[in-house]
Amino acid sequence: MTASSLAAAASDGASSSSGSASAIVAGTVNGHHVLKIVGYSFTKAVPSGKSIRSRPFRAGGHTWHVLYYPNGNRAEKADFVAFYLCLDDAEACSEAVEAKAIFSLLDMEGNPVSSYRFTTRVVNFMEHKKGWGFDFMKRESLEESEYLKDDCFKIRIDVVVITDFHTEEETPLIVAPPSDMRRQFGDLLLSKQGADVKFQVGKKKFDAHRSVLAARSPVFKAQLYGRMRESTTRGAIRIDDMEEEVFRAMLTFVYTDDLPEMKQQDEAAMAQHLLVAADRYNLERMKLICEHNLSKHIDTDSVVNILVLAEQHSCHMLKEACLKFLRSSRSLKAVMETNGFGHLISSCPGLIKDIMSKLSPC
Repeated sequence: MTASSLAAAASDGASSSSGSASAIVAGTVNGHHVLKIVGYSFTKAVPSGKSIRSRPFRAGGHTWHVLYYPNGNRAEKADFVAFYLCLDDAEACSEAVEAKAIFSLLDMEGNPVSSYRFTTRVVNFMEHKKGWGFDFMKRESLEESEYLKDDCFKIRIDVVVITDFHTEEETPLIVAPPSDMRRQFGDLLLSKQGADVKFQVGKKKFDAHRSVLAARSPVFKAQLYGRMRESTTRGAIRIDDMEEEVFRAMLTFVYTDDLPEMKQQDEAAMAQHLLVAADRYNLERMKLICEHNLSKHIDTDSVVNILVLAEQHSCHMLKEACLKFLRSSRSLKAVMETNGFGHLISSCPGLIKDIMSKLSPC
């Protein structure tokens, strides 16, 4: 019996099977609103059980408002701040409005803080005229956190309104996993397998792959495949004006499109070095990431150095962020009293003109 006839026999004798899948889906309409509490310390004068009402907003096809209780919505919860979501257009609704709300404290970058993110159960807001929400967090915890800054904090309210229930006849039976390319290229860098170029940075040697570097950076491409290629094949390429940790972080970005994790206190200094490296090797995305990271560290002590760096490396948005900080006469006065300002006058007089032009009325 031939292989083909064996296969045919097996096919004849085997029972055929088929599969299908379906789903019952709750249709939803989503929306969100960001509420900023300005002058938090003054709102504490509101008695327990009393609230401050937000402006109305639209979300999920309905109009809502939020009640903010600075001292809790009842006496036994007076040491909490509370938030409740209320339906504004209940009188105009003829049917139940079933929805849930997600209350999230936001950090300085506007991202939800996972430890202060609370989700209500689904309720019919037509039956809860006083709203639905949470004793959100203790005032003491809020006041000791980094999320209360300049007497302000923000919360985000996501509203999910159920519209209907329906069935879907087909759902994918085969789902492709998310891309794992970043990890794979990171592993390639760490393994050194197939590496064909070396760099000498200080006392440390780094192995890399010419094709990866050339694909990511036009500067590396010219260096490794252009006229200078022969000089890069005889030994390690020396990098004399960069620290080992900076070069390692840049290589990590080249392979993974992401910067390595670093301590928060080291972020500003590393971002300055990496911005210079990104500009040198024409890594535009890394340069923008460094600009963003540095913009979070602009203060009286750092603004001069960051402004000079932005000017030297054509970081227009970072420069604008520094000038915006200096628009305040109080900030400018404090900066003018630092040693760095004297250096700015002598080394970059053109920036002084930019600062003055931003302060001048239109």
